[in-house]
Amino acid sequence: MVNPVIPSPSHPASASSSDRSFLKALLALGVGGFSIGTGEFVIMGLLPDAARDLGVSIPHAGHLISSYALGVVIGAPVLAVLGARMQRRALLMALMLLYAIGNFASAIAPGYAAMVLMRFLSGLPHGTYFGVAALVAAHLAPPGRRAQAVGYVMLGLTTATLVGVPLAAGLGQWLGWRAAFALVGAIAVLAVALVWRWIPALPAPAGASPWRELGALRSKQVWLTLGIAAIGFGGMFSVFSYVKPTLMNLAGLPEHGVPLVLALFGVGMVAGNLVGSRLADKALMPTIGGLLTWSAAVLLLFCFTAHHLWLGAFNVLLVGTAVALGPALQIRLMDVAGEAQTLAAALNHSAFNLANALGAWLGGITISLGLGWESTGWVGMLLALGGLVIFAWTCADKKRNG
Repeated sequence: MVNPVIPSPSHPASASSSDRSFLKALLALGVGGFSIGTGEFVIMGLLPDAARDLGVSIPHAGHLISSYALGVVIGAPVLAVLGARMQRRALLMALMLLYAIGNFASAIAPGYAAMVLMRFLSGLPHGTYFGVAALVAAHLAPPGRRAQAVGYVMLGLTTATLVGVPLAAGLGQWLGWRAAFALVGAIAVLAVALVWRWIPALPAPAGASPWRELGALRSKQVWLTLGIAAIGFGGMFSVFSYVKPTLMNLAGLPEHGVPLVLALFGVGMVAGNLVGSRLADKALMPTIGGLLTWSAAVLLLFCFTAHHLWLGAFNVLLVGTAVALGPALQIRLMDVAGEAQTLAAALNHSAFNLANALGAWLGGITISLGLGWESTGWVGMLLALGGLVIFAWTCADKKRNG
């Protein structure tokens, strides 16, 4: 593996050139994340249009979201293992090309069944792209800035909630909902070009193979870290999945105020991503534990602020900051995966999608049982505390086994 060249401080021109190359690489990787984030979330705002055009009910149209998430969960480990021997720039380009094809195909899918299949296809490269992009960013980063580099890659995903999704949704309402997927495909093609131009040709690790990647599954620490993600991260989704009806029913949020609340959530995600990655570079394990505690606190707080419009809206911003856990867990997986880096990094995003499904499902159950819209906050707090229990188990196992 080629090691990044860190210029000497005595050569400022060389340092400046290296910094520009590093930032260009992060931008290329971030554009890919921006495309994926936009493609993943834009359908949520276009479901009524998609349902009407495809001739199905809105709940049935919701399967377009589920099929994408299933693609992420399945595609992350499968493509990571199959691409173990590929040069990493080539693998990133292939993954983004597959994402572009899936979204262009979604734009022209002739019917409901075809559309479900195309959303599944689009989800396949999601987890592996972010896993490999995180590895590349961490490899190119100067010493002590690995988590920040991973955070900048994830910034493309979080920025999509602020810019990409409204842009694509607006285009979808203007030219038809399918146009949103055409835009996502075009951004993915741009990402392919930027990766080819600005990412160095990093070879796969020496001796890389599918069997060696599967070796990550033998590590207890890998499974515990994935457990933190799948359980502890679910709390954020338990609240966010129902934030619109919760604030409309409990706090009197008007329909035209919903985009502002969603934007606040996006601001929280961006802020959490930047601050959390910096903290993770300074003290990784204390940051993970601290973020789980913070998440439990702000989710519990939502149970009470959800009845008050401005307090509830600000609390939504705080809930969004819980995304800071992402870069920290990504770095933790790199540290414990040994030689099976690609699979472990990709599985992180499978775990996050499981957290999404788990949080939304449990939140829906409490609402259906008549426990109130604010009950999603209690669910979120319990999931965050569950993640904290697994974190404590992780630390105890690490101390016991070294």
